Amino acid sequence: MYLEHVNLVVSNVDAMLHFYKAAFPHWRVRSQGDSTWSGKPRKWLHFGDDYQYLALSDNGEAENRDLAGHQVGLAHFAYVTNDINAVIERLVSAGYEIVKHGPENGCK
Repeated sequence: MYLEHVNLVVSNVDAMLHFYKAAFPHWRVRSQGDSTWSGKPRKWLHFGDDYQYLALSDNGEAENRDLAGHQVGLAHFAYVTNDINAVIERLVSAGYEIVKHGPENGCK
């Protein structure tokens, strides 16, 4: 068994795609379109490779939970890389600030 995809409802699909293209330059938009979910129109896309992807759809409402707080909800999902410095360089080059660096000792 393996995780095929994570489905995220966001406020702006294009902004999320910009971030994930910087983080995963080898991924591609696998499919995309427009649909209706519970009576509300939405744009959606699948971004990933042949094995896993992120399913993004827009028209999300409200704000994310406070990541420094204790509210119920998604805190994070993690990826493994052999070159964290290259990932950081791509994200910074794309305009993203690194707010929280991971542990220096590699602990999970």
